[in-house]
Amino acid sequence: MHKIDLGLVEMTMDVMKYAIDRISATDRKIGKPLKAEELKALVGETITDKGIGGENAFNLWKQHLANANVPVDHPRNLAFVPASPTKAAIMFDLVTSASSIHGAYWMEGAGGIFCENEAMKWIVSLTGLPEGAFGVFTSGGTAANLSALVTAREHWREKPSNRGMKGIMIASSGAHSSVKAMAKVIDVDVLLVESEEALEGASLQETISKLSDVERERLFAVVATGGTTNAGIIDDLEGIAKVCEAEDLWFHVDAAYGGGALVADSVRHLFNGIERADSITIDPHKWMFSPYDCGAVLYKNPELAKNAHSQQGSYLDIFKDEGAHGFNPAEYQIQLTRRVRGLPLWFSLAMHGIDRYKDAVERGLELAKIAGEMIEAHPDLELVRPPSLSCVLYRRKGWQPEDYTEWTYENHRKGFALVTPTKYKQGETYETVSRFCFINPDTTEKDIELILNSMH
Repeated sequence: MHKIDLGLVEMTMDVMKYAIDRISATDRKIGKPLKAEELKALVGETITDKGIGGENAFNLWKQHLANANVPVDHPRNLAFVPASPTKAAIMFDLVTSASSIHGAYWMEGAGGIFCENEAMKWIVSLTGLPEGAFGVFTSGGTAANLSALVTAREHWREKPSNRGMKGIMIASSGAHSSVKAMAKVIDVDVLLVESEEALEGASLQETISKLSDVERERLFAVVATGGTTNAGIIDDLEGIAKVCEAEDLWFHVDAAYGGGALVADSVRHLFNGIERADSITIDPHKWMFSPYDCGAVLYKNPELAKNAHSQQGSYLDIFKDEGAHGFNPAEYQIQLTRRVRGLPLWFSLAMHGIDRYKDAVERGLELAKIAGEMIEAHPDLELVRPPSLSCVLYRRKGWQPEDYTEWTYENHRKGFALVTPTKYKQGETYETVSRFCFINPDTTEKDIELILNSMH
Protein backbone atom coordinates (compact mmCIF):
# COMPACT_ATOMS: atom_id res chain seq x y z
CA MET A 1 0.00 0.00 0.00
CA HIS A 2 2.93 2.37 0.73
CA LYS A 3 4.94 1.43 -2.36
CA ILE A 4 5.68 4.51 -4.46
CA ASP A 5 4.42 4.29 -8.05
CA LEU A 6 3.72 6.74 -10.84
CA GLY A 7 0.03 6.82 -9.98
CA LEU A 8 0.80 7.92 -6.44
CA VAL A 9 3.18 10.61 -7.71
CA GLU A 10 0.45 11.93 -10.03
CA MET A 11 -2.04 11.81 -7.17
CA THR A 12 0.36 13.82 -5.00
CA MET A 13 0.66 16.46 -7.70
CA ASP A 14 -3.14 16.61 -8.03
CA VAL A 15 -3.50 17.10 -4.29
CA MET A 16 -0.89 19.85 -4.25
CA LYS A 17 -2.56 21.59 -7.19
CA TYR A 18 -5.91 21.39 -5.40
CA ALA A 19 -4.38 22.89 -2.25
CA ILE A 20 -2.75 25.73 -4.19
CA ASP A 21 -5.94 26.46 -6.12
CA ARG A 22 -7.96 26.36 -2.92
CA ILE A 23 -5.91 28.88 -0.97
CA SER A 24 -5.27 31.20 -3.92
CA ALA A 25 -8.89 31.44 -5.12
CA THR A 26 -10.38 34.90 -4.74
CA ASP A 27 -14.01 34.17 -5.61
CA ARG A 28 -15.54 31.18 -3.86
CA LYS A 29 -19.09 30.28 -2.95
CA ILE A 30 -20.04 29.26 0.54
CA GLY A 31 -20.90 25.57 0.46
CA LYS A 32 -24.10 24.22 1.92
CA PRO A 33 -24.78 20.95 3.73
CA LEU A 34 -26.74 18.15 2.11
CA LYS A 35 -28.52 15.28 3.80
CA ALA A 36 -26.54 12.06 4.12
CA GLU A 37 -28.88 10.28 1.69
CA GLU A 38 -28.38 13.05 -0.88
CA LEU A 39 -24.60 12.73 -0.64
CA LYS A 40 -24.89 8.95 -0.88
CA ALA A 41 -26.90 9.30 -4.07
CA LEU A 42 -24.21 11.54 -5.55
CA VAL A 43 -21.12 9.49 -4.68
CA GLY A 44 -22.39 5.93 -4.22
CA GLU A 45 -20.30 3.35 -2.38
CA THR A 46 -16.80 4.69 -1.73
CA ILE A 47 -15.44 2.02 0.63
CA THR A 48 -15.23 -1.24 -1.31
CA ASP A 49 -13.23 -4.48 -1.29
CA LYS A 50 -11.04 -3.48 -4.25
CA GLY A 51 -11.09 0.30 -3.82
CA ILE A 52 -12.45 2.82 -6.30
CA GLY A 53 -9.08 4.37 -7.17
CA GLY A 54 -7.50 7.59 -6.05
CA GLU A 55 -8.49 9.62 -9.10
CA ASN A 56 -12.12 8.58 -8.81
CA ALA A 57 -12.25 9.23 -5.06
CA PHE A 58 -10.58 12.62 -5.44
CA ASN A 59 -12.99 13.64 -8.20
CA LEU A 60 -15.95 12.74 -5.98
CA TRP A 61 -14.49 14.97 -3.30
CA LYS A 62 -13.94 17.90 -5.67
CA GLN A 63 -17.26 17.61 -7.52
CA HIS A 64 -19.64 16.82 -4.67
CA LEU A 65 -18.29 16.42 -1.15
CA ALA A 66 -16.19 19.59 -0.93
CA ASN A 67 -19.23 21.66 -1.85
CA ALA A 68 -21.19 20.32 1.12
CA ASN A 69 -18.86 22.12 3.56
CA VAL A 70 -18.88 25.72 4.74
CA PRO A 71 -15.29 27.04 4.62
CA VAL A 72 -14.50 28.92 7.80
CA ASP A 73 -12.19 31.29 5.93
CA HIS A 74 -14.76 32.66 3.47
CA PRO A 75 -14.83 36.47 3.79
CA ARG A 76 -18.64 36.45 4.12
CA ASN A 77 -18.68 33.68 6.71
CA LEU A 78 -19.30 35.87 9.75
CA ALA A 79 -21.12 33.29 11.88
CA PHE A 80 -20.01 31.74 15.17
CA VAL A 81 -16.26 32.45 15.46
CA PRO A 82 -14.89 31.81 11.96
CA ALA A 83 -11.22 31.47 11.10
CA SER A 84 -8.80 32.78 8.53
CA PRO A 85 -5.58 30.77 8.45
CA THR A 86 -2.75 32.36 6.53
CA LYS A 87 -1.67 30.73 3.30
CA ALA A 88 1.70 30.07 4.94
CA ALA A 89 0.04 28.24 7.85
CA ILE A 90 -2.14 26.15 5.53
CA MET A 91 0.79 25.08 3.40
CA PHE A 92 2.86 24.23 6.45
CA ASP A 93 -0.03 22.20 7.80
CA LEU A 94 0.64 19.95 4.82
CA VAL A 95 4.30 19.80 5.85
CA THR A 96 3.23 18.96 9.40
CA SER A 97 1.12 16.03 8.22
CA ALA A 98 3.75 14.82 5.76
CA SER A 99 6.43 14.90 8.48
CA SER A 100 4.55 12.34 10.63
CA ILE A 101 5.71 13.75 13.96
CA HIS A 102 4.33 12.41 17.22
CA GLY A 103 4.33 15.57 19.30
CA ALA A 104 3.89 14.11 22.77
CA TYR A 105 7.55 13.75 23.81
CA TRP A 106 10.78 15.53 23.01
CA MET A 107 12.50 12.23 22.20
CA GLU A 108 10.31 11.77 19.12
CA GLY A 109 9.47 15.31 18.15
CA ALA A 110 12.27 17.60 19.32
CA GLY A 111 12.42 19.71 16.15
CA GLY A 112 8.67 20.20 15.90
CA ILE A 113 8.24 20.81 19.61
CA PHE A 114 11.07 23.36 19.53
CA CYS A 115 9.16 25.30 16.87
CA GLU A 116 5.92 25.04 18.86
CA ASN A 117 7.71 26.36 21.92
CA GLU A 118 9.04 29.36 20.00
CA ALA A 119 5.47 30.26 19.04
CA MET A 120 4.30 29.57 22.60
CA LYS A 121 6.88 31.98 24.03
CA TRP A 122 5.36 34.70 21.87
CA ILE A 123 1.82 33.90 23.04
CA VAL A 124 2.91 33.89 26.69
CA SER A 125 4.64 37.25 26.20
CA LEU A 126 1.35 38.76 25.02
CA THR A 127 -0.36 37.91 28.31
CA GLY A 128 2.26 39.41 30.61
CA LEU A 129 2.34 36.27 32.75
CA PRO A 130 5.38 36.22 35.07
CA GLU A 131 8.69 34.56 34.29
CA GLY A 132 8.45 30.79 34.37
CA ALA A 133 4.96 30.72 32.85
CA PHE A 134 4.51 28.52 29.81
CA GLY A 135 1.96 26.53 27.90
CA VAL A 136 1.22 23.83 25.37
CA PHE A 137 -0.87 23.52 22.24
CA THR A 138 -4.11 21.54 22.41
CA SER A 139 -6.83 20.52 19.97
CA GLY A 140 -8.92 23.58 20.85
CA GLY A 141 -10.52 25.60 23.61
CA THR A 142 -12.47 22.68 25.04
CA ALA A 143 -9.32 20.59 25.58
CA ALA A 144 -7.49 23.66 26.91
CA ASN A 145 -10.25 24.51 29.38
CA LEU A 146 -10.45 20.88 30.48
CA SER A 147 -6.68 20.68 30.98
CA ALA A 148 -6.66 23.88 33.02
CA LEU A 149 -9.61 22.86 35.19
CA VAL A 150 -8.15 19.40 35.85
CA THR A 151 -4.95 21.15 36.98
CA ALA A 152 -6.94 23.49 39.22
CA ARG A 153 -8.94 20.65 40.76
CA GLU A 154 -5.89 18.46 41.40
CA HIS A 155 -4.03 21.38 42.96
CA TRP A 156 -7.01 22.02 45.27
CA ARG A 157 -7.14 18.35 46.19
CA GLU A 158 -3.54 18.39 47.37
CA LYS A 159 -4.97 19.62 50.65
CA PRO A 160 -5.97 16.38 52.47
CA SER A 161 -9.30 17.76 53.70
CA ASN A 162 -10.43 18.38 50.10
CA ARG A 163 -9.70 14.94 48.67
CA GLY A 164 -13.13 13.44 49.25
CA MET A 165 -15.01 16.61 48.42
CA LYS A 166 -16.84 17.56 45.22
CA GLY A 167 -15.57 20.91 44.05
CA ILE A 168 -17.45 24.03 42.98
CA MET A 169 -16.31 26.59 40.44
CA ILE A 170 -17.85 29.93 39.55
CA ALA A 171 -18.37 31.32 36.04
CA SER A 172 -20.64 33.89 34.47
CA SER A 173 -23.77 32.95 32.55
CA GLY A 174 -21.96 34.26 29.46
CA ALA A 175 -19.12 31.75 29.79
CA HIS A 176 -18.48 29.44 26.85
CA SER A 177 -20.52 26.24 26.76
CA SER A 178 -17.33 24.16 27.06
CA VAL A 179 -16.71 25.50 30.58
CA LYS A 180 -20.02 24.09 31.79
CA ALA A 181 -19.58 20.90 29.79
CA MET A 182 -16.08 20.27 31.14
CA ALA A 183 -17.32 20.71 34.70
CA LYS A 184 -19.39 17.58 34.09
CA VAL A 185 -16.33 15.73 32.85
CA ILE A 186 -14.28 16.50 35.97
CA ASP A 187 -17.35 16.03 38.20
CA VAL A 188 -17.56 19.46 39.80
CA ASP A 189 -20.52 21.79 40.21
CA VAL A 190 -20.77 25.14 38.44
CA LEU A 191 -22.28 28.21 40.04
CA LEU A 192 -23.27 30.70 37.36
CA VAL A 193 -23.38 34.41 38.07
CA GLU A 194 -26.12 35.95 35.94
CA SER A 195 -24.41 38.55 33.78
CA GLU A 196 -25.13 39.15 30.12
CA GLU A 197 -22.55 41.92 30.27
CA ALA A 198 -19.12 41.71 31.96
CA LEU A 199 -18.71 39.78 35.19
CA GLU A 200 -17.46 42.29 37.75
CA GLY A 201 -15.25 41.61 40.73
CA ALA A 202 -17.89 43.06 43.06
CA SER A 203 -20.54 40.63 41.75
CA LEU A 204 -18.14 37.74 42.21
CA GLN A 205 -17.37 38.79 45.78
CA GLU A 206 -21.08 39.13 46.54
CA THR A 207 -21.74 35.64 45.16
CA ILE A 208 -18.98 34.13 47.30
CA SER A 209 -20.24 35.92 50.41
CA LYS A 210 -23.64 34.24 50.01
CA LEU A 211 -22.19 30.72 50.00
CA SER A 212 -22.69 28.48 52.99
CA ASP A 213 -19.60 27.40 54.94
CA VAL A 214 -19.66 23.99 53.26
CA GLU A 215 -20.04 25.50 49.80
CA ARG A 216 -17.16 27.88 50.46
CA GLU A 217 -14.95 24.92 51.38
CA ARG A 218 -15.89 23.27 48.08
CA LEU A 219 -15.12 26.37 46.00
CA PHE A 220 -11.79 26.03 44.21
CA ALA A 221 -11.84 28.04 40.96
CA VAL A 222 -13.28 31.00 39.09
CA VAL A 223 -13.51 31.12 35.29
CA ALA A 224 -13.52 34.57 33.71
CA THR A 225 -13.98 35.22 30.00
CA GLY A 226 -11.63 37.29 27.87
CA GLY A 227 -14.06 37.96 25.04
CA THR A 228 -17.37 36.08 25.11
CA THR A 229 -18.19 34.12 21.97
CA ASN A 230 -21.62 35.69 21.70
CA ALA A 231 -20.78 39.37 22.07
CA GLY A 232 -17.03 39.81 22.57
CA ILE A 233 -17.45 40.98 26.17
CA ILE A 234 -14.38 40.97 28.42
CA ASP A 235 -14.94 40.35 32.11
CA ASP A 236 -13.45 42.56 34.81
CA LEU A 237 -10.19 40.64 34.89
CA GLU A 238 -8.47 42.98 37.36
CA GLY A 239 -11.35 42.86 39.82
CA ILE A 240 -11.78 39.11 39.52
CA ALA A 241 -8.03 38.59 40.01
CA LYS A 242 -8.13 40.57 43.26
CA VAL A 243 -11.00 38.48 44.59
CA CYS A 244 -9.34 35.20 43.62
CA GLU A 245 -6.08 36.20 45.30
CA ALA A 246 -7.88 37.28 48.47
CA GLU A 247 -10.01 34.11 48.56
CA ASP A 248 -7.19 31.75 47.51
CA LEU A 249 -9.01 30.55 44.38
CA TRP A 250 -7.65 29.35 41.06
CA PHE A 251 -8.17 32.08 38.46
CA HIS A 252 -8.72 30.77 34.93
CA VAL A 253 -9.32 33.05 31.94
CA ASP A 254 -11.05 31.57 28.92
CA ALA A 255 -9.81 33.82 26.10
CA ALA A 256 -10.22 31.20 23.37
CA TYR A 257 -11.74 33.75 21.00
CA GLY A 258 -10.71 37.10 22.44
CA GLY A 259 -7.13 36.17 23.25
CA GLY A 260 -6.04 36.96 19.72
CA ALA A 261 -6.82 40.62 20.44
CA LEU A 262 -3.90 40.69 22.90
CA VAL A 263 -1.84 41.31 19.76
CA ALA A 264 -3.65 44.60 19.06
CA ASP A 265 -2.24 47.66 20.80
CA SER A 266 -5.59 49.45 20.52
CA VAL A 267 -7.42 47.05 22.86
CA ARG A 268 -4.65 45.43 24.90
CA HIS A 269 -5.60 47.50 27.98
CA LEU A 270 -9.02 45.83 28.05
CA PHE A 271 -7.29 42.61 29.15
CA ASN A 272 -5.44 44.13 32.12
CA GLY A 273 -5.48 41.57 34.90
CA ILE A 274 -4.98 38.57 32.63
CA GLU A 275 -1.34 38.51 33.73
CA ARG A 276 -2.55 37.51 37.22
CA ALA A 277 -4.33 34.37 35.99
CA ASP A 278 -3.28 30.88 37.04
CA SER A 279 -4.23 29.54 33.60
CA ILE A 280 -5.40 30.94 30.28
CA THR A 281 -7.03 29.43 27.20
CA ILE A 282 -6.30 30.93 23.76
CA ASP A 283 -7.23 29.43 20.38
CA PRO A 284 -4.72 30.27 17.62
CA HIS A 285 -7.13 28.71 15.11
CA LYS A 286 -9.51 31.57 15.81
CA TRP A 287 -7.80 34.96 15.83
CA MET A 288 -4.16 33.98 15.34
CA PHE A 289 -4.74 32.75 11.81
CA SER A 290 -3.84 29.08 12.28
CA PRO A 291 -5.64 26.14 10.64
CA TYR A 292 -7.94 23.89 12.63
CA ASP A 293 -7.28 22.45 15.08
CA CYS A 294 -5.03 24.55 17.30
CA GLY A 295 -5.81 25.68 20.82
CA ALA A 296 -3.46 26.55 23.66
CA VAL A 297 -3.45 26.40 27.44
CA LEU A 298 -1.04 28.58 29.42
CA TYR A 299 -0.04 28.17 33.06
CA LYS A 300 1.48 30.58 35.53
CA ASN A 301 3.09 27.56 37.21
CA PRO A 302 3.54 24.75 34.66
CA GLU A 303 4.75 22.33 37.34
CA LEU A 304 1.21 22.19 38.74
CA ALA A 305 -0.02 21.08 35.32
CA LYS A 306 2.73 18.49 35.10
CA ASN A 307 1.75 17.10 38.48
CA ALA A 308 -1.85 16.78 37.28
CA HIS A 309 -1.28 15.37 33.79
CA SER A 310 1.97 13.41 33.67
CA GLN A 311 1.20 9.80 32.76
CA GLN A 312 2.97 6.75 34.12
CA GLY A 313 3.63 3.53 32.23
CA SER A 314 6.53 1.18 31.71
CA TYR A 315 6.52 1.86 27.97
CA LEU A 316 6.72 5.61 28.66
CA ASP A 317 9.84 5.47 30.86
CA ILE A 318 12.18 5.80 27.90
CA PHE A 319 10.71 9.21 27.06
CA LYS A 320 11.71 10.52 30.48
CA ASP A 321 15.21 9.10 30.42
CA GLU A 322 18.13 11.54 30.58
CA GLY A 323 18.97 10.80 26.95
CA ALA A 324 15.55 12.09 25.90
CA HIS A 325 15.51 15.10 28.19
CA GLY A 326 13.43 17.99 26.90
CA PHE A 327 9.96 19.53 27.00
CA ASN A 328 7.21 16.91 26.83
CA PRO A 329 3.84 18.45 25.81
CA ALA A 330 1.92 15.35 26.87
CA GLU A 331 2.72 16.13 30.50
CA TYR A 332 0.87 19.45 30.57
CA GLN A 333 -2.56 18.67 29.09
CA ILE A 334 -5.02 15.82 28.76
CA GLN A 335 -3.88 14.28 25.46
CA LEU A 336 -1.06 11.79 25.11
CA THR A 337 -1.29 11.28 21.35
CA ARG A 338 -0.95 14.64 19.65
CA ARG A 339 0.28 16.15 16.41
CA VAL A 340 2.54 19.22 16.51
CA ARG A 341 -0.41 21.47 15.81
CA GLY A 342 1.50 24.60 16.77
CA LEU A 343 3.94 24.09 13.90
CA PRO A 344 1.90 25.93 11.22
CA LEU A 345 1.57 28.92 13.58
CA TRP A 346 5.33 28.98 14.09
CA PHE A 347 5.98 28.96 10.34
CA SER A 348 3.44 31.69 9.67
CA LEU A 349 4.87 33.88 12.44
CA ALA A 350 8.41 33.26 11.25
CA MET A 351 7.47 34.10 7.67
CA HIS A 352 5.26 37.15 8.21
CA GLY A 353 6.47 38.66 11.47
CA ILE A 354 4.51 39.98 14.43
CA ASP A 355 3.66 43.33 12.80
CA ARG A 356 1.59 41.60 10.10
CA TYR A 357 -0.34 39.82 12.83
CA LYS A 358 -1.00 43.11 14.60
CA ASP A 359 -2.33 44.63 11.39
CA ALA A 360 -4.61 41.67 10.67
CA VAL A 361 -6.17 41.69 14.15
CA GLU A 362 -6.58 45.47 14.08
CA ARG A 363 -8.43 45.06 10.78
CA GLY A 364 -10.97 42.76 12.43
CA LEU A 365 -11.55 45.37 15.14
CA GLU A 366 -11.89 48.07 12.49
CA LEU A 367 -14.43 46.04 10.49
CA ALA A 368 -16.61 45.72 13.61
CA LYS A 369 -16.60 49.51 14.03
CA ILE A 370 -17.38 50.03 10.35
CA ALA A 371 -20.28 47.57 10.55
CA GLY A 372 -21.59 49.37 13.63
CA GLU A 373 -21.57 52.69 11.79
CA MET A 374 -23.34 51.16 8.77
CA ILE A 375 -26.02 49.67 11.01
CA GLU A 376 -26.63 52.96 12.81
CA ALA A 377 -27.00 54.71 9.46
CA HIS A 378 -29.44 52.10 8.08
CA PRO A 379 -33.12 53.02 8.54
CA ASP A 380 -34.26 49.43 9.15
CA LEU A 381 -31.46 48.31 11.47
CA GLU A 382 -30.18 49.17 14.93
CA LEU A 383 -27.39 48.06 17.23
CA VAL A 384 -28.31 45.91 20.19
CA ARG A 385 -25.16 47.03 22.00
CA PRO A 386 -21.95 48.77 20.93
CA PRO A 387 -19.51 46.49 19.05
CA SER A 388 -17.09 44.68 21.36
CA LEU A 389 -13.83 43.30 20.00
CA SER A 390 -14.90 41.99 16.58
CA CYS A 391 -18.48 41.04 17.52
CA VAL A 392 -21.49 43.10 16.44
CA LEU A 393 -25.04 42.38 17.63
CA TYR A 394 -27.83 44.11 15.74
CA ARG A 395 -31.53 43.78 15.01
CA ARG A 396 -33.71 44.19 11.95
CA LYS A 397 -36.63 46.33 13.09
CA GLY A 398 -39.92 44.44 13.03
CA TRP A 399 -38.43 40.99 12.52
CA GLN A 400 -39.49 37.93 14.47
CA PRO A 401 -37.16 34.97 15.23
CA GLU A 402 -38.40 33.05 12.19
CA ASP A 403 -37.48 35.98 9.92
CA TYR A 404 -33.82 35.81 11.02
CA THR A 405 -33.79 32.05 10.50
CA GLU A 406 -35.27 32.22 7.00
CA TRP A 407 -32.90 35.04 6.03
CA THR A 408 -29.91 32.98 7.19
CA TYR A 409 -31.04 29.93 5.22
CA GLU A 410 -31.83 31.96 2.10
CA ASN A 411 -28.38 33.54 1.97
CA HIS A 412 -26.79 30.17 2.69
CA ARG A 413 -28.76 28.45 -0.08
CA LYS A 414 -27.55 31.08 -2.52
CA GLY A 415 -23.95 30.52 -1.49
CA PHE A 416 -23.78 34.23 -0.70
CA ALA A 417 -23.05 34.50 3.02
CA LEU A 418 -23.37 32.78 6.38
CA VAL A 419 -24.60 35.07 9.14
CA THR A 420 -26.56 33.39 11.90
CA PRO A 421 -28.93 34.68 14.58
CA THR A 422 -28.25 34.48 18.28
CA LYS A 423 -30.08 35.35 21.48
CA TYR A 424 -29.28 38.27 23.73
CA LYS A 425 -30.86 39.00 27.09
CA GLN A 426 -32.80 42.25 27.30
CA GLY A 427 -34.03 42.74 30.85
CA GLU A 428 -35.66 39.46 31.85
CA THR A 429 -36.21 38.12 28.32
CA TYR A 430 -34.02 36.87 25.51
CA GLU A 431 -34.32 38.52 22.12
CA THR A 432 -33.36 36.92 18.80
CA VAL A 433 -30.91 39.19 16.96
CA SER A 434 -28.32 38.95 14.21
CA ARG A 435 -24.58 38.76 14.83
CA PHE A 436 -21.34 39.44 12.99
CA CYS A 437 -17.95 38.15 14.08
CA PHE A 438 -15.04 39.55 12.07
CA ILE A 439 -11.86 37.50 11.93
CA ASN A 440 -10.92 37.51 8.27
CA PRO A 441 -8.98 40.63 7.20
CA ASP A 442 -10.10 39.92 3.61
CA THR A 443 -13.70 40.78 4.47
CA THR A 444 -14.52 44.07 2.77
CA GLU A 445 -16.83 46.99 3.54
CA LYS A 446 -18.73 46.00 0.38
CA ASP A 447 -19.31 42.52 1.84
CA ILE A 448 -20.85 44.09 4.95
CA GLU A 449 -22.99 46.45 2.88
CA LEU A 450 -24.33 43.63 0.70
CA ILE A 451 -25.21 41.49 3.73
CA LEU A 452 -27.00 44.34 5.52
CA ASN A 453 -28.92 45.32 2.39
CA SER A 454 -30.13 41.72 2.00
CA MET A 455 -32.20 42.18 5.16
CA HIS A 456 -35.02 43.75 3.14
